[in-house]
Amino acid sequence: MLREVADRLVDIQSQYPVDFVFKSSYTKANRTSSTSFTGIGMEAALALLAKIRNDYDLPILTDVHSPEECATVAETCDILQIPAFLSRQTELLHAAGRTGRAIQIKKGQFMSPDDMNFAKAKVT
Repeated sequence: MLREVADRLVDIQSQYPVDFVFKSSYTKANRTSSTSFTGIGMEAALALLAKIRNDYDLPILTDVHSPEECATVAETCDILQIPAFLSRQTELLHAAGRTGRAIQIKKGQFMSPDDMNFAKAKVT
């Protein structure tokens, strides 16, 4: 499935003057049910994302959910995304910032736009 999406994105990119970022999750940590599928495992999923990155020359974006994941994920992914529900987690934001990768922080609906300056400061 990932390869089909990447094939299509590269095809579209060749037709138009746009750049794409391939967004995919190596794990789905925010499922409602504890019995829901959450992924194939970090190592296997990151290997697939690395293959997409290398084979298609596309930058990769993925969510990170804990400080311990950031450095490992940054070895494969170009952009680390902080999910909205974790956008105030100091240790996660610090760890993401230490990777040197681009960080995208999703704004939680519980935060004002001005509150995002605090999240940004934690990353930088």
